[in-house]
Amino acid sequence: GAIGLAHYSSYFFPQLSHEYASRDLHANIPFLGTLRAHASLGPGTVLAIGVVALAVLLLYRNIKGIARLATILSGGVFLALGWIIFAGLTHFNAKMAFSFPPHAFELRPEFFTGLGAAMLVATYDYWGYYNVCYLGGEIKEPEKNIPRAVLISILVIAVLYILMNVSVLGIIPWQELTQSAKSDTHLYVMSVVMQRVYGKWAGNAITALIVWAAFASVFSLLLGYSRVPYAAALDGNYFSIFKRLHPRYNFPYVSLLALGAVAMLFCFLSLADVIAALVVIRIVLQFLLQSIGIIILRIRQPEMPRPFRMFLYPLPALIASCGFIYILFSRPNFSKEIRYAAVLLIAGTVIYMVRAGVRTNKEWPFLGRPPASAGG
Repeated sequence: GAIGLAHYSSYFFPQLSHEYASRDLHANIPFLGTLRAHASLGPGTVLAIGVVALAVLLLYRNIKGIARLATILSGGVFLALGWIIFAGLTHFNAKMAFSFPPHAFELRPEFFTGLGAAMLVATYDYWGYYNVCYLGGEIKEPEKNIPRAVLISILVIAVLYILMNVSVLGIIPWQELTQSAKSDTHLYVMSVVMQRVYGKWAGNAITALIVWAAFASVFSLLLGYSRVPYAAALDGNYFSIFKRLHPRYNFPYVSLLALGAVAMLFCFLSLADVIAALVVIRIVLQFLLQSIGIIILRIRQPEMPRPFRMFLYPLPALIASCGFIYILFSRPNFSKEIRYAAVLLIAGTVIYMVRAGVRTNKEWPFLGRPPASAGG
């Protein structure tokens, strides 16, 4: 979010896209190959780090003050989305939007590779639909309202996502978008769209709104995810220092500061590398394991209470697993990010096994069966 904000801000200040220094980083890992990443330093990097610092500063307060800020930030997000879609629908050129390149739908290897690459970005864009799960303890009738919230969010995101993309294609032909990928224009496509429709003032206005929306994303994600290490520490599954609450405002300040520091560090990487790594690591270490894990859990503990129902079980979990595997492998240079996920998976497994074996209350697999709380 912070890197994307800096990219869009280059519409106002082109010098933000310049680099003072850059370096290709690599590390050789036995049996896995070479881990690679591109790091750079420039005005945009400094801005991205400053954005994270500002978000941490604004979150360093009690939850009531945060709620007021979140409401204000959300207003800017919906204004940006609504204006872009309105502009697209009122200046829509259907012939341009649905003008496809030759052989676009021939089921050749290139089609499936391109689809996999596009699905990776779409997966990232849809994230956030399950943030409600982090607030499960504060929701009335969670067994009903959490699934409803997830499904409604997915539908709303899908409508907005399709409308926005079709709106862009109805104003700027895909041929021009392909060429813009080779220049700085691809960093702020929506700004170019609005400038073309209404003029320079609209380009400036929508850029400001998108920057606002990007900051709202950073703000909300740091808020939600800073509670995860805290909750894990309370359960005894993470470093105990993350259990600390602010003595005055009663929020997990150590967790917030730690996540802010990590986010600042990753601002030195390229946006494409960060998005690809985030999606692949999340698929391997969370989504795919959850889809398979729920089936294993039902087989191993059929007596466990199940307040959440899966219609047509296990078909949705199997379809999801196939989709995630497709995204992982149907992309150019797919092994690059999978190596990162493999390193984290191996390291995490080793740490867990050591911890599970040496604790006085031995955990699975040293118990010979999963603990009764595995469903939590």
